[in-house]
Amino acid sequence: MISSVTFEKTEYNRLPYKFEAGTPNIAGAIGLAAALDYVGAVGLARVATHEADLLEYGTRALAEVPGLRPIGTAASKTAVFSFLLEGIHPHDVGLVLDQQGIAVRTGHHCAQPLMDRFDIPATVRASFGMYNTREEVDALVAGLQKALQLFQVT
Repeated sequence: MISSVTFEKTEYNRLPYKFEAGTPNIAGAIGLAAALDYVGAVGLARVATHEADLLEYGTRALAEVPGLRPIGTAASKTAVFSFLLEGIHPHDVGLVLDQQGIAVRTGHHCAQPLMDRFDIPATVRASFGMYNTREEVDALVAGLQKALQLFQVT
C-alpha cells in the first residue's frame, strides 16, 4: 500500500500496488499446492468417473422421494443436483438437512432472474464431489424423507 512511511509523511505506492495491502496469502498458496498434488495423485479421470457415478446414483435415488422436482436435467452436467420438495420451502429443507449433518446449498444460486422467470423462490442444491460416497447420498434421501414427515407432506 505504501512506498515509505516516516514520522513526517506517508507516501502511497503507485496504482495498482497501493490497493494490495498485507502479506500475501502464503498459507492459501501452500494449501492450494497440496490440494493440486492430492488431486493429481488421485487422477482427474478417476475423480470424474466417481462424481458421474454419484450423480447417476443420486438421480435414481432422489427420483424415489415423493414430491421431489429436479431442476436442471441436462443430459451432460456436473455432479450437482438441484431440486424442490413439494410443500416445503427450500430454506426449510436445508435447515432440516443441516440438523442431520447433511450439507446442501439453498437459495437462488446467482440465478435469480431465471428463478423469477419460472416463479421458483429458491432451490436446494446437493453437490457431489470426489470425497462423497453413495452412503452420503442415501443419507440425503433419508433426510428428505424426514423433512416430508416433519412437515407432514405426503
